[in-house]
Parts: sequence; C-alpha cells; structure tokens
Amino acid sequence: MTGQRPTQADLDAVHAQLGRLPRGVAGVAHRCPCGRPDVLTTEPRLPDGTPFPTTYYATCPKLTGAISTLEASGMMREMTARLAEDEDLARRYAAAHEHYLARRSELGEVAEIAGVSAGGMPTRVKCLHVLVAHSLAAGPGVNPLGDEALDALGDWWSSGSCVTDESSVAGEPSA
Repeated sequence: MTGQRPTQADLDAVHAQLGRLPRGVAGVAHRCPCGRPDVLTTEPRLPDGTPFPTTYYATCPKLTGAISTLEASGMMREMTARLAEDEDLARRYAAAHEHYLARRSELGEVAEIAGVSAGGMPTRVKCLHVLVAHSLAAGPGVNPLGDEALDALGDWWSSGSCVTDESSVAGEPSA
C-alpha cells in the first residue's frame, strides 16, 4: 500500500516543500485539501543504501510546523505517560506499530530496521510528525495517538497551499 504513484508535479511540489529533492519516494500517501502531497510513502532503504524506518514522511511545511508546535507543548510526554497507565490505549498503539511494520514490509525488508517502526511505537511517543503522517496515510482509527495529535492540529491547511505555482521547482531531476 504505497499510495498514489507520484507525478512529476507532485515531486516538484515536494521539492519546493522540503527545499531539496525527495529521496526514496514510493508514493503519495496523503494529499492536503489543496491537492498537493503532504505525506509521502518512503522506501525502507534510500537510494544511497541507508535504511530508513520512516515509511510515512510528512512534507508540507504548514503541517510539520503545526506538529512541531504540538511537540513543544509537551503532548508527547503526556501521551507516553498515558501509555503506561491505559492498557487499552497501549494495546491500540501496539496494533498501530504492527500496522506500520506490515505496510513497510510491503515495500521490502531491510534487516537493519526489522521490527522497528517509527515515532517511538510501540511503547512511547518520540515524534508526533511520524504519528500524524501515519494517521493521515492509514486513515482514522489505525493510530490512536496520531489521530489525537491530528485532531489537535485543527485546520492547519486553511490558509491555502504551502506551494504556489511560483515556488514549484520545475525541470529539475527528481529522486
């Protein structure tokens, strides 16, 4: 389940979002309401051979900025504490970890990251960017803490696209 095959326009938009060429793109896992990619599915091994456990990679700077604000608020610490206290939440978060691993294995097996998902799953929360990207890619109900963080973001996209036609990078090779 890689998502949609990226078009050149998608890759150009992500290049503008990141300020660099995207690497190891397997697909567009989610699109912002503006239609641009906001989450990519990334190969478990980058073209240079580096293992890359972050299967779902948030690219939109409006999205990543809003998530960074949540991280700075202490949300990750609170979520990790709840995992230790709430058995049902811990069970659902462990299931999210398994889902993440299963989706990545569809892209290929990389021994160096076998059993390792991302974002701190399954026992802690260390990166809301990964959890929100997973929730956007997989849809509601798969990653409970990603869903909570996504809900807390509100309408992060409401001011319009993070990429304008003027900021798109055209004609450069993509990775």
